[in-house]
Amino acid sequence: MLQDTFTRTRQQRLLRLMHAKQLGAVVTAWRWHAFYFTGHRVFWQNDAAFVLFSDGRSLLVTANKTDPSAAVDEVITYDATWMGTHRPPQAALAGEKVIAALNARRARRVGVDASAVSAELSRGFDGETVSIEEDLWQLRRKKDPDELAIMRLAIDCTRAMHERARQIIEPGIPELQVFAELHRAAVETAGQPLSDYLGNDFACGARGGPPRADRKAAAGELYILDLGPAVSGYFADNSRVYAVDRKPTDAQQKAREILLGVFPIVERMAKPGARCQEIYAAVDDYYRSKTGREHPHHLGHGVGLRPHEFPHLNPKWDDTLQEGEVFTCEPGIYEPELRAGLRIENQYLVTVDGVENLTPFSTEL
Repeated sequence: MLQDTFTRTRQQRLLRLMHAKQLGAVVTAWRWHAFYFTGHRVFWQNDAAFVLFSDGRSLLVTANKTDPSAAVDEVITYDATWMGTHRPPQAALAGEKVIAALNARRARRVGVDASAVSAELSRGFDGETVSIEEDLWQLRRKKDPDELAIMRLAIDCTRAMHERARQIIEPGIPELQVFAELHRAAVETAGQPLSDYLGNDFACGARGGPPRADRKAAAGELYILDLGPAVSGYFADNSRVYAVDRKPTDAQQKAREILLGVFPIVERMAKPGARCQEIYAAVDDYYRSKTGREHPHHLGHGVGLRPHEFPHLNPKWDDTLQEGEVFTCEPGIYEPELRAGLRIENQYLVTVDGVENLTPFSTEL
């Protein structure tokens, strides 16, 4: 779980942002933002809000009962259930409490995230609201030690999932069975239910997609398993490829070797301040030299409270790497003769002078 020391450190970063934007308060009410800043885990059927005032005082509005472990100065609750029935709409109930607190403190200019509770401010708050959604995306890039501990657990779930995949994949296995058994491996490793739908790709003989009813793996096919379990709000995202019959063809093995040649390029170039467009361009040049074609999709992306975050290894963005962020590298090759292709994906932590590979799992087909 998140730790009080680091949640309060994140509040201080938010406070500096508030002062720079001349905000009297900030309301972050996406439930994982509330968790990020307070350590309070919001039940998935409820809404909550974290409010930070310009003097540094903090408030948590949440459902039913106070949380003494929350890193805030005050907790206000609302009745989310009556005799066991959930009261709709939760966002309005939480929003009423937030509006009352803002008005009581005479906050006139308030930064908000993109959330249902924040939208409720239009109903009774007579001050100005300013979106800070883009600022929050940037604020979340650097992962603190408590966040990294959760992310390493999520990645450990993928390790267990890949190990289970190697045990069970064979001709005739249904895609839904693979999905179910890998979900079980993730839950058992996490020691808790996953906090979001289990992504990403579980379709055999295809570039990707969810598991399909009545579809079974066939001999000769490649099975891309791009796995994205979420633990306490934080995602993992990495991929390996499996030859269904354990007999990869020469063409499949050659494609694997091409993909493996991408990672030394990224590991050599990636460090704080490195431009992601330049990393992508270097890999694209390598890919063209080996295949005669451009790389078919993005090279990677950040991971955190969302499965896709900053930074983007993608020519559509001009991001630079920052120490402390986690990103993926996922080169792919897809051809009919490969039945249907390969994508190998590692996750990296940006360190002071380079990167750490968080996913040193086998890449054997």
